[in-house]
Amino acid sequence: MTVVNQVKAMRKSQVKYEEETPLPGKDALQQLPKKLQEKLMPFQKEGVFFALSRNGRCMIADEMGLGKTIQAISVAYIYRQEWPLLIVVPSSLKYPWIEELEKWIPDLDPRDINLVESKTDTMSIGTSKITILGYGLLTTDARPLLEALNKQRFAVVLVDESHYMKSRNAARSKILVPIIQDAKRAILLTGTPALGRPEELFMQVDALYPRTFGTWSDYGKKYCNAHYKYFGTRRQWDCRGASHLDELHQRLSEIMIRRLKNQVLTQLPPKIRQRIPFDLPKDAAKEASASFEQWEKLMSSQSENQFVEVMSLITHMYKQTAIAKAGAVKDYIKMMLETEELKFLVFAHHLSMLQACTEAVIEAKAGYIRIDGSVPSAERIQLVHRFQNEPSTRVAILSIQAAGQGLTLTAASHVVFAELYWNPGHVKQAEDRAHRIGQTAAVHIHYLIAKGTFDTVMWAMLNRKETVTGSALNGKKEYLKAEEGDREKWDFLNFARAWTPSEAMTGDAEDDKDTVFFSHFERDKQHDIRSFFSPSGNQEKKRKRTEQQSSDSPPPALLKEGSPEIQNSISNEGEDFSPQVKRFKQVSPLSRHKGKKSPLSPPFAPRRLSAGLQAARHNQKWSCEACTFSNSGLLLRCEMCETPRNLQQAPGSPSSLPASSLMDGTCNSDADSERGPAAPSTPQTPHAQPSQPTNQDGVEMSTHTSQETQEGVDNPTPGTHTSGDPANDDQSYEQSDDSVPVYDSLKFCASRNTDRIYIYDKDGLPLHCNFIPLDIRLQNWEELPPEFNRTENRRQIVRFVREWSSLTAMRQRMVRKSGRVFHSPILLLEELTHSQRRHSSTSRYLSKHDVAQTSIAVAQKEGGAIRIITKDSFIPKRSSTSKPADQTDRFEHRYTQTLVKKNGSCTL
Repeated sequence: MTVVNQVKAMRKSQVKYEEETPLPGKDALQQLPKKLQEKLMPFQKEGVFFALSRNGRCMIADEMGLGKTIQAISVAYIYRQEWPLLIVVPSSLKYPWIEELEKWIPDLDPRDINLVESKTDTMSIGTSKITILGYGLLTTDARPLLEALNKQRFAVVLVDESHYMKSRNAARSKILVPIIQDAKRAILLTGTPALGRPEELFMQVDALYPRTFGTWSDYGKKYCNAHYKYFGTRRQWDCRGASHLDELHQRLSEIMIRRLKNQVLTQLPPKIRQRIPFDLPKDAAKEASASFEQWEKLMSSQSENQFVEVMSLITHMYKQTAIAKAGAVKDYIKMMLETEELKFLVFAHHLSMLQACTEAVIEAKAGYIRIDGSVPSAERIQLVHRFQNEPSTRVAILSIQAAGQGLTLTAASHVVFAELYWNPGHVKQAEDRAHRIGQTAAVHIHYLIAKGTFDTVMWAMLNRKETVTGSALNGKKEYLKAEEGDREKWDFLNFARAWTPSEAMTGDAEDDKDTVFFSHFERDKQHDIRSFFSPSGNQEKKRKRTEQQSSDSPPPALLKEGSPEIQNSISNEGEDFSPQVKRFKQVSPLSRHKGKKSPLSPPFAPRRLSAGLQAARHNQKWSCEACTFSNSGLLLRCEMCETPRNLQQAPGSPSSLPASSLMDGTCNSDADSERGPAAPSTPQTPHAQPSQPTNQDGVEMSTHTSQETQEGVDNPTPGTHTSGDPANDDQSYEQSDDSVPVYDSLKFCASRNTDRIYIYDKDGLPLHCNFIPLDIRLQNWEELPPEFNRTENRRQIVRFVREWSSLTAMRQRMVRKSGRVFHSPILLLEELTHSQRRHSSTSRYLSKHDVAQTSIAVAQKEGGAIRIITKDSFIPKRSSTSKPADQTDRFEHRYTQTLVKKNGSCTL
């Protein structure tokens, strides 16, 4: 097929997707939300215009870190009238995508985004505007899911990391390509369209414009140098080559837009690569050389199973290299941690190397995060936020496959590759977790190369593949240019001790051994049942606070926005039980600062309890009247059955605070309400304002009635100060504008998948804005519209953040899962808890009618369908000579079953 015919074929395939209406012009950007429109950079706007000029069918292949996600969201939003929208992403990027959608499209409702969690989770696909799906669910056995996707007929499809479709034989490629071809708009996103060879491009191009490059055989012969190759005596069709790369690059530019960082981000700091070569210990070097000799023998032999044996040996050498160089990697990480305030990423592939890197950080007593395949996707975004915002978290230990794409870790200025990987695409993806928009410092990338090991082969292979993909995508040959590091500077790596997985738990002392083990594997621990039934032994030490201790912390008014002290302001006193395992010990702040208070110490004083009422009950145990369990004197409810404690109070003494008081500005944490009543306060007088105890967040505790508390919030008295409250002083608010509306009573709805909170008016109508509670605590109001600059409106947001912060993580998840619009999370939680309690019943057993009614109620609540299925009994049918039976006789020998269809499956 000539070039002219190929171009005609491309034009012909594009006609299928052209629309009758005129194409959106440059004024299409005016349709975007104001915040999104202002965020787009000039080159990102060009990417949006390119997609619009191709009728919403193209590939955005910008280099990693240039904001492909925000460009795709902009294009999809312009075509929002044609939704439903399907977004297919890697499993690790599901929650980051939801975060981006909620951030840039505030007019979405929390119920508009549907995250498909399993192969049978199909109930909400037909009713949601946006469906987010992971590649891992696209398998041949997911019939209910595939049927629901085909039935929905998505008009707009976004495919992130589209190089996941590189294989023609993979099930996900066979399933996803028809969905993309049937969609009216389709945007493919990838920073590495071809990870190593031109053959990986065919499925992506064919999904956008079928038959544009002819059949697979035509494409392979022309651009992949397809030919027969022999492995021993077996002949195999080899398409792993490359040919006519200049022509391929020219044709791809018709449907693909690709920009590099050095072209569009001239002010972005450079990326500096260095190779750090070092020698292995004698024993490890001897094993590596023996494996190399065996490999050379296999390559020169002509055995039938040569290919299988070679691949098996290569895998063994790859893992052997990881174990051999682990000792040097540990020493290198410890050396980097000697530089104060340095943040860096460490990438590895094998679990043994990840384990060695984790041990090095723990032994150095430094804060870290670790993301590998065992970390749930929902927790990864929280770990990323922790690394980005906490100065004490200095190291991110990452798996190349699990965390090498889709994450933003610009807080790091150095990237260390403890291991190499098979193709340059994954390596460059991992590099650009730090080198992307938002980076203000030069990014130093260090490749640790062990001499005489499989690393030398891998490095040569990476450079060879990079020249091929660079020519096809960028029109020029590229290499992984990495200068060799200073030998004198890294010479200490040559004397590193050998490390083996069997020695992972050994240390200089038995205490270090336990510390290393429990610090990372804490989530796998088995709790001691006795610790649950026994009150904590050190609660007395936690709760007895003196006036002097409480006055040491600085006033919150002196804290600046974004200071690290805010992030550590939450105390750990709300925990009911002592830690079950030993955690790694942090270096004492006093030792670091020579007796001065550490800047990372909590800024808010721990809550003080009054010496009168609380001291008398401090060591006094009480027995539950319902179950007779012996409880600590600090508890107001029984630990076993939650029966309230029968307190004999003196007349006029305050009782425990009701949950409703929290709505009125009082933040009483759940742990506080269970352990003890607040200190009795003296009546307020115009002349004196007594100091009151504070809770974990430093928010003032009040024992007045809800009416008094409401008056105190709306009209604060001059002597009252609520420490720890973001924007607690009227002076911190911007000046109120009379033209800005004042909302009488705001309502809220928590996102089911992220930390965001949506805002509604008193009638439950959405205000099309949302926020993250942590931002409010840090006094970051940028994501909220201007009307929340008024003091009256901000005060309601602050009041909600107080209540929300008082809930435990488990109770916050309960509120999120409900999907309800509420005024107070405390009251909603009480309602949800009450509805889940078992109700008393006089029936000895459940009848079939009860089960059927319960099933019908659940189906109606969850939005499922109900079918009545009849089935003939085994009684012989009446002869045809008999008279026709009436409607009652017709079902005389039949029985009825009620089936509830939920999530694509039927339950009897």
